[in-house]
Amino acid sequence: MDPSVTAPPPPATASAQERFAAALAQHQGIVLKVARSYCRDPEDRRDLIQDIGTQAWRAFPGFDPERAQFSTWLYRIALNVAISQQRSLGLRARHRGALADTAEPVAAATAEDDVRVRELHALIRRLPPLDRALMLLYLDDCSHREIGEVLGLSAGSVATRLYRLRQQIRQQFNPSPSA
Repeated sequence: MDPSVTAPPPPATASAQERFAAALAQHQGIVLKVARSYCRDPEDRRDLIQDIGTQAWRAFPGFDPERAQFSTWLYRIALNVAISQQRSLGLRARHRGALADTAEPVAAATAEDDVRVRELHALIRRLPPLDRALMLLYLDDCSHREIGEVLGLSAGSVATRLYRLRQQIRQQFNPSPSA
């Protein structure tokens, strides 16, 4: 079977392991995106991906599709694991450099070659963990409500934080001498 083809969800009679594997495969981009955003080193990135998968599997019995979409639930787990791992391993200092080239293929490879996109990624990489998560979800076209659900914030708080972050990024991209 071609791994690039998304398999249909397993029937309701499928085991929890099959349902989890299918949902995780369908949303693996979330895990890869979070790992690339929080880990510069390929080995650290692989460890983070494995930790996210493990934590998601442990939490899967408590997943309720009536309360949240799987993607929102997975984002929350992935970001929490990434932030926890970064704190516990002291990775913050190693991630303050320019955006590292990734070994994994990126969907918009031509955009990654654009200097402005790389500068934006480097700026986002230097943000504190919560702000980085906020921007990652914003750039993934999540609504303020969805971002709030993932990060445990109100939609109004998300809107305010995003406004301030966008202003901060704009200033860093276009510093004015009269500021």
